[in-house]
Amino acid sequence: MRTAVYPGSFDPVTNGHLDIISRGLKLFDRVIVAVLVNREKNTMFTVGERMEMISEATRNMLSERIEITSFDGLLVNYVRERGADAILRGIRAISDFEYEFQMALMNRKLLKQVDTVFMMPDERYSYLSSKLVREVASFGGDVSVFVPGFVEKRLKTKCGGRPDV
Repeated sequence: MRTAVYPGSFDPVTNGHLDIISRGLKLFDRVIVAVLVNREKNTMFTVGERMEMISEATRNMLSERIEITSFDGLLVNYVRERGADAILRGIRAISDFEYEFQMALMNRKLLKQVDTVFMMPDERYSYLSSKLVREVASFGGDVSVFVPGFVEKRLKTKCGGRPDV
């Protein structure tokens, strides 16, 4: 069984993330969506909340082939522990490439047998990031085209607005 680990903060999960998961399922038998426990970064949602949102968002997406977990520490250690064959990463623009390329080379140096697979999301999501979604939501902007409806409601609640607005 070919397994890929798709790591990220997913704070919150966006339609771009879901697009990469869907595309990943075409290449791999199983995709492990691994939410990073990042101690240095203030996140809007807890690890548990992020995992819940990913679970809800992928419910209709071959969910028996998707595992949602969290990890802390070096990604390659987690990948090795899970016996995965690849690391799945989304690249939105050239600006992502340099960082992702550097990380892929370091990961290869640390764990030679695991490759990084880069996927481009649908062009509708090529500029989309969780950070931008949080920022727009924090100013009361409409994020309905960027995230599933239930995520939009959770963002509104976190940003001090009413979730039914």
